Amino acid sequence: MGFFSSKKDQEKLSGGMRKTREHFFGKLARVVAGKSRVDPDVLDELEEMLITSDVGVQTTVKIIERIEARVSKDKYMSTAELDTILEEEVAAQMVEGTEAHSPITFDLQDAPKPLVLLVVGVNGVGKTTSIGKLAHRFKQAGKKVVLGAADTFRAAAVDQLTIWSERAQVDIVSKGMNTDPSAVAFETLQKALSEEADVVLIDTAGRLHNKVNLMNELSKIRRVLQKLVPEAPHEVLLVLDGSTGQNALEQAKQFTAATDVSGLVLTKLDGTAKGGVVIGIASEFGIPVRFIGVGEGMEDLQVFDANGFVRSLFDKG
Repeated sequence: MGFFSSKKDQEKLSGGMRKTREHFFGKLARVVAGKSRVDPDVLDELEEMLITSDVGVQTTVKIIERIEARVSKDKYMSTAELDTILEEEVAAQMVEGTEAHSPITFDLQDAPKPLVLLVVGVNGVGKTTSIGKLAHRFKQAGKKVVLGAADTFRAAAVDQLTIWSERAQVDIVSKGMNTDPSAVAFETLQKALSEEADVVLIDTAGRLHNKVNLMNELSKIRRVLQKLVPEAPHEVLLVLDGSTGQNALEQAKQFTAATDVSGLVLTKLDGTAKGGVVIGIASEFGIPVRFIGVGEGMEDLQVFDANGFVRSLFDKG
């Protein structure tokens, strides 16, 4: 933990979290208004506030139970202390959910070569855009990147990824629409190996209405990749739209039931008041949030840091 690629990234994150922060603290101010101590009524209102801030029921219950334990131990706790206590407990939930996992950094420190990332997610969450931004940031860090356009069921996805490859100035393997996704994945990894690339990003179809098809397709892609690199893919990244709040939590549940997701990418956190969903997702699934999107620009997809996220949420200065 504690990783931030730059001070600029941290400032961008803090700016991107502004609406969530205002929403969160507006509600918290109403919870403690006219109250001097944390009593059962305050805790009930705090519970409701966290749930309506998209933190999720399961994570909210854990946070409230831990605050209750602290209140009963200290006997008296002022509402003025609640900010700090809440920040500590939110951080604890997020860090516990992800602390066993070291981050994937753009300099690919200690990463296998090539690092093979398979990217999944429903259409419209910013999956292809996230791949393009990741490619850009890896390239900026001096890494050789190869993209694989294996979302072959939508012409728009193939075209969009091709445009991103041009913008990021990285190589792409594309066989057009309605071709076999696993053949695209195989050829992408083959090219990466022959050219000694550092990172491979493979886009996959954004379907969830038929879990069996999704599972079969991803299993087939996995099998063909393992013919070339036995440990591939090193990560299956699920992209979720943070601005959809509880829908993102639901998609995470469905995707993690359908396939082995090892990391999460949360997009569109800027301009939304629903950033609290990151807390629930990081805590509930025990799957690390790898990257977060806090803006439209090429630089605005960053390596996720739980402590940095909590700081930006509670930073009222």
